Amino acid sequence: MSLEIRLETEEEKMGTVYSAEARLRRKKRVRKKIRGTSDRPRLCVFRSARHVYAQIIDDTTARTLAEASSISGDARSTIGKKGGNKEGAAMVGALIAERALKQGIKKVVFDRNGFLYHGRLKALSEAAREKGLEF
Repeated sequence: MSLEIRLETEEEKMGTVYSAEARLRRKKRVRKKIRGTSDRPRLCVFRSARHVYAQIIDDTTARTLAEASSISGDARSTIGKKGGNKEGAAMVGALIAERALKQGIKKVVFDRNGFLYHGRLKALSEAAREKGLEF
């Protein structure tokens, strides 16, 4: 009969939470409270290392009403290689606001998707507010 003893690493002992896990926990916590309706759809933002993506979603019908990103065809020409910085995020915010207003969407619920509200996310939201979206 052999007993196997497994030694835990320091991270396992401490219960270390990595940043990706922490973001997913924040995302779950926030999404419990936020729902997009047809009157007030959800503005969902995702950021990767190089690009920023935003879409307006009606959760009751599970449809995307408008979208904008730093890699979409028409935005790519104006954004250029600024897709991963605050300037590019601000351009995406302005673009999503213009597309929403064309469809008659003025009020949205902001879903930061578990990301902390600073930097590119803040630049995108402020640009969308300046163009006329209310949240």
